[in-house]
Amino acid sequence: MARSISLVSTIFVFLLLLVATEMGPTMMAEARECESPSHAFKGVCMSDTNCASVCLTEGFSGGHCEGLRRRCFCTKPCN
Repeated sequence: MARSISLVSTIFVFLLLLVATEMGPTMMAEARECESPSHAFKGVCMSDTNCASVCLTEGFSGGHCEGLRRRCFCTKPCN
């Protein structure tokens, strides 16, 4: 009897896991984000906040520091 209960609970957990993985990608829709190097940012990019502020003046929705050379990349939703 105890063996059948553990088998049923194992199957139940497996089915929950299967349903959760199937629902994940189909339920979430993320917009793609396009990146472009900032033309107005000068110097080494040390702060994502400063980079994002400069990108806003360039017409982008945000920005972040990236790469070994710490350059500012502006972001916006792709069309």
